[in-house]
Amino acid sequence: MLRPPLEVADVIRTAGTAFFDHSREWLTWLHIKVLTAILRCRTPLLGAHVDACSRCGQQAAISYNSCRNRHCPKCQANARDRWLAARSRELLPASYAHVVFTLSQQLAPLALQNKRELYGLLFRSSAETLLAVARDPKHLGAEIGFFGVLHTWNQQLLFHPHIHYVVPTGGLAFDHSRWVTAQHGFFLPVKVLSRVFRGKFVAGLRRLHAAGKLGFHGALTPLAKPRAFAAWIRTLYRHDWVVYSKPPFGGAEHVLRYLGRYTHRVAISNHRLVSLTEGRVTFRWRDSKHKNKKRRMSLPVEEFLRRFLLHVLPPGFVRIRHFGLLAHRRRGHLLPLCRQLLSAAPLPDASSRDAARPAWTCPHCGGPMVVIQRLTRGQALLRGPPTLLGQRS
Repeated sequence: MLRPPLEVADVIRTAGTAFFDHSREWLTWLHIKVLTAILRCRTPLLGAHVDACSRCGQQAAISYNSCRNRHCPKCQANARDRWLAARSRELLPASYAHVVFTLSQQLAPLALQNKRELYGLLFRSSAETLLAVARDPKHLGAEIGFFGVLHTWNQQLLFHPHIHYVVPTGGLAFDHSRWVTAQHGFFLPVKVLSRVFRGKFVAGLRRLHAAGKLGFHGALTPLAKPRAFAAWIRTLYRHDWVVYSKPPFGGAEHVLRYLGRYTHRVAISNHRLVSLTEGRVTFRWRDSKHKNKKRRMSLPVEEFLRRFLLHVLPPGFVRIRHFGLLAHRRRGHLLPLCRQLLSAAPLPDASSRDAARPAWTCPHCGGPMVVIQRLTRGQALLRGPPTLLGQRS
């Protein structure tokens, strides 16, 4: 993929120290760490390495190292490919559903002040909802397995926490004797999922408040009092919560391609940036309310960076999680059983296909490029800038 002409790092450089001075009230060490990593990514400050073709020996110019920060738009492609290769062995020869659980907008301010607690509760309550509704004989009557990916943004970079779940449209019978398949074109009822999800989340929120694990600041300070919190939480029942389920889509190969869009995405990719002029950033966004029409939005640099930093995750927070049959302690022995019950041949090993198609190939003979030398920061500064010899994925 060709390098985009404009990057988030360019926006950070344009903002300069003025952004840090104006944002001292809310900017944290974690925000500064993320911004610094993006600025240094693929520059001499992180050192470099030299690649050569393992087939013909053709040597490339130096390449600057990546920061590997999970919020960096330039560092996700390789991580995504490695993850997909590992997950390919766990896919079942069945149709899959894509289910999205969205946090109520009323809870957004509280979630921003308690990211770790509310993101964790969002995972637990939504996953328990899927497991419970699927177990109900009125719906599927089976044990299911799935994984979810947390996203906290919408196309305009506003705060919009939601989880994308990818779920086989079937599961194991309770006695593990057969595979139970959902009705054709239908998985689980979204109205039931919505109400069960809301009930589980609100119950968990009450437990967090009673245990003193929630922080309340600014306009939310009065909610620290139990009576005020109880009155406020009742208002969460006035509206249904949004749960969206797309129609089941194709088999394993389709799922692999589909997952690449969601697993290691960051709030905005460099390829969505259009221009940076007169202190304003223009970027593309997709309007889902009008048939995904492509539009452009222009924001002041400081507002763009403020929105970008809304989506920095707490340190060590796991944003991709597995549940049910796919839970780490269960999938080793349950997945082979599922495949056996589905009478399926072993799934082709996608990791071997990826190994046969290296991320960077020699432009002369097509052979895989390998690292032959690593350079320190000082050595990289003394060498010339890297030039693109091949294509990186």
